[in-house]
Amino acid sequence: MGHEQPLRFLDREEAGRELASRLARYADSSPVVLALPRGGVPVGAPVARALTAPLEVFVARKVGAPNQPELGIGAVAEGGVRVRDDDALRALEIDDDDFARLAAVEETELRRRVLRYRGARHFPDLNGRTAILVDDGLATGVTALAALRSLRRFVDALLVLAVPVAPPSTLRRLAPHADDLVCLLAPEPFAAVGYWYHDFHSVSDDEVLSLLGSG
Repeated sequence: MGHEQPLRFLDREEAGRELASRLARYADSSPVVLALPRGGVPVGAPVARALTAPLEVFVARKVGAPNQPELGIGAVAEGGVRVRDDDALRALEIDDDDFARLAAVEETELRRRVLRYRGARHFPDLNGRTAILVDDGLATGVTALAALRSLRRFVDALLVLAVPVAPPSTLRRLAPHADDLVCLLAPEPFAAVGYWYHDFHSVSDDEVLSLLGSG
């Protein structure tokens, strides 16, 4: 007899340990673990430990709709990448100028987070190395898409997206943008990322810095 639905993760640490076991095949490919902050960092940390890989952040930010910041209409990522959800922009009647203004606000916050989390550290050289992009889960996947598009420009080996949970439709949409996509749970219906964790607390900057070894 099977479960009617997949089990939930205890917390991000447990999800990261389970994810690491599925990524073990990359241990000998000189991997670098790139976590999307904030929530991806506590997942990426046990992955990096298990693979004996460096852990670094890669910052991307969702662009939220006016007065509905949780409703993603696009995303921005390090390297100047912007991704738009044109269907959402049309439905909400948001024009190009309005989107550009909203994206610029998120790019300002992105730069703040890069400075806060990475400081004077150089971004790791990904030449010939497997880049593993980690988050604590995906909903629409627009933020991960922006990160993948940015990383693809300077990853000359394998680009892997690894998450504990995501809806099947999002996985199908993102699959063409990564060389491998590892996801532990793909439930339908999905609800929300936090539903699949018993502990889904808000991750602080201090927690991120501590896990990166900077705090």
